[in-house]
Amino acid sequence: MPQTHPAIETTTTAAPAPPKALSLEERLTLINTAMTVRLDEAAVAYEVNTAHIPIEPVDLADVITGPVDTGPAPLPDLYPTPVAALLQRAHHRLLTGGWCSGALVDEDGARCMLGAIRIEARGDSGLEASAAAVLLDAIRRTFGDDVDSVPSFNDAHGSARVPLRMLDQAVGLADARGL
Repeated sequence: MPQTHPAIETTTTAAPAPPKALSLEERLTLINTAMTVRLDEAAVAYEVNTAHIPIEPVDLADVITGPVDTGPAPLPDLYPTPVAALLQRAHHRLLTGGWCSGALVDEDGARCMLGAIRIEARGDSGLEASAAAVLLDAIRRTFGDDVDSVPSFNDAHGSARVPLRMLDQAVGLADARGL
């Protein structure tokens, strides 16, 4: 009698597909999720570890203070010569009081370059004329001889940036000349 063997069924399964590479966005999302879990665990651990420490509420008014309004900083006396000192005071006046064009003084009290020199000269017309001459010379050194006067130069600008820079240069020029 022939021997029969029971049939052995073999099932073959397909090999698993290799894992698909994650895109950058997917990797960032995965890392973000993992970091969020770690931060949440750390927050809980911190709360548990510090729950026994007694604390008193802090009044923020005692901690946060603002600067005291003392007004503009005083002008240091950097230049010993009268014209340089006058130009420096005029520069400071424009910085603190404001600059304008089209008038010596506007309705808000802002002044043009010549208006600042005039008020700081305190009635000394010779000192005022010397300061205006040095200022005009400083302007012409930078912008050429086409500039007719200090008021025309002042009125040709829409902001105080260039006039203030010219006043500052005139201070250095007057000091270098010993005026």
